[in-house]
Amino acid sequence: MAEQVSTGRPTLEAVAARAGVSRATASRVVNGGDGVRPHLVDKVRAAILDLGYVPNHAARTLVTRRTGAVAVIIAEPEIRIFSDPFFSRQLRGISKELTAHDTQLVLLLVEHRGDYDRIERYLAGGHVDGALAFSLHTDDPLPAITRRIAMPTVYGGRPGWTGRADGAGDQYGPVSYVDADNRGGAREAVRYLLSRGRRQIAHIAGPMDQTSATDRLDGYRDVLLDADPALIAEGDFTAPGGARAMAELLDRCPDLDAVFAANDLMATGALGVLRQRGRSVPEDVALVGFDDAEQVAENADPPLTTVRQDIEGMGRLMARLLLRTLDPVHGSQRVPGSVITPTSLVLRGSA
Repeated sequence: MAEQVSTGRPTLEAVAARAGVSRATASRVVNGGDGVRPHLVDKVRAAILDLGYVPNHAARTLVTRRTGAVAVIIAEPEIRIFSDPFFSRQLRGISKELTAHDTQLVLLLVEHRGDYDRIERYLAGGHVDGALAFSLHTDDPLPAITRRIAMPTVYGGRPGWTGRADGAGDQYGPVSYVDADNRGGAREAVRYLLSRGRRQIAHIAGPMDQTSATDRLDGYRDVLLDADPALIAEGDFTAPGGARAMAELLDRCPDLDAVFAANDLMATGALGVLRQRGRSVPEDVALVGFDDAEQVAENADPPLTTVRQDIEGMGRLMARLLLRTLDPVHGSQRVPGSVITPTSLVLRGSA
């Protein structure tokens, strides 16, 4: 008679029996609890491997009150997210850190304003332990949502409602965020252009409802205190937006001899317009971007001089701050501190 093979999933009881420990001890090992002697931990882990045991997610959540998942919310439409390498690099950093801590990433996109109702229902439904959110705009409802449902959240970029580096907020309470030194990086870019003898330095700004754009504009103005407003045009962090802004600047100020663009994509759009208008780069017009998105900056013709920010590292830091808050042993209900990461100027052929 053929031996019957069970098709059921191995149970925690089976793991405990194989390891020769109590169910409670096996449960503590599976759920990452403390107080189990090392040799018993080794026995339970060996039994898990032998049996191919996979913890029941629902049961584990009841025990630990944790889902093992984190929501990543990007406040931009899908077409922008998949066309701008900034987002893929930040997501890569977040994913690496979460994976290293056995935590699942759940991506939530904001295509329309009405999507926030869906996002609030999802977050409030207990599907995730916390949230990471970036590319917020000043009127974004997400901070009020996460505050209302007491969802631990770390933001990518300085939130628009607080200008304080210590994360102390106002109507939303304290906040935690990771950002680059946008203002300092912009100052370095403009000072470099001045050092190269450029005097009519224009700026293609990002959208004014995002703090990264306003901070970079402030850095430009820190160096050029009396800059002609005609030398500033607002873009939208996309290549077509950079092209439109560059055309506007050339129409207003045909004698400009340098451009600092608030990101690399806008710089590439500007580069195309300069070429169309018969301006050589960097001979006639020097051009500097921001981000150092390698696949954009290095593949431009000429390659872009740009301000580098560690986008992937910032993603890892965001996840690390959130996981520290969620840690049942080392974490706490207080908001972790915020981090401003340094920038550096990378010299290439465009300036």
